[in-house]
Amino acid sequence: MLRVQPEAGTLEHALVAAQRGDVAAFNTLVQAFQRQVFNVCYRTLGNAEDAADSTQDAFLSAFRGLKSFSGPGAGLRGWLLRIAVNTCYDELRRRQRRPTESLDALGTWDPEHEIAAAERVVDPTAGPEQQSLSNETARHIQQAIDRLPPDQRLAVVLCDVQGLSYEEAAQAMSVELGTVKSRLSRARAQLRIALTKKGELPTASARLQEWNP
Repeated sequence: MLRVQPEAGTLEHALVAAQRGDVAAFNTLVQAFQRQVFNVCYRTLGNAEDAADSTQDAFLSAFRGLKSFSGPGAGLRGWLLRIAVNTCYDELRRRQRRPTESLDALGTWDPEHEIAAAERVVDPTAGPEQQSLSNETARHIQQAIDRLPPDQRLAVVLCDVQGLSYEEAAQAMSVELGTVKSRLSRARAQLRIALTKKGELPTASARLQEWNP
C-alpha cells in the first residue's frame, strides 16, 4: 500500500518547531509516522486494543522527550520506532491495561481508523475467493508471528513487515547489527516451518510485504 508522507523539508521544519514546544508541528510528525508506529505495535502485540494504547504511550513519550533528540530528521523514524519497541516490551512484560494519558489534546490521531486500517489485510478489488484465501493467509502469518519469542517477533515485524533495513532495525531495537541478523534468521526458519505445516509457502519477505496494511 502506498504511503504518502510529508516531504523531508516539511518534516525537518516540523521537527525543529516541535522541539520548541509547538504542538501543531508535533501533529505533523504524528501524522507522518502514526501508521508505522501502530503497525509495529499491532503486529508485535497481536492485539489491536493493546496496540492502540502502546501507540499513544509511544507518542506521548516522544512528545516529552523530543528535545533530547539531536539527530537529523532522517533519523527520526528510527528514534520513534525505538520508543515504540520499548513500549511493546513493556506491554509484553506487563500484559495488562493501565491508565494512560490521551492524545486527544493533540487532536490528530484516530485509533478506530488505524485499527480498521491494520485489520484490512485484503485487496478490496479482489474477488471473494481470493479475499478468503488472503484472509486465511494473513491469519496464519499473524498466528505464526505471535508464537515467536518477543525479540525474534520484533525483528520480523521491523524487517519483513515494515521493510526496515538491518541497520534501522538494529537502531530501533538498540542491539548490534549481527544480533538483528541472527534473530531474523531464527525467526524466518520458525515461520517457514509453521507456515509449511499450514500449507502456506510464502517467500520470506514478499508475502509479508503484501500482507502489510
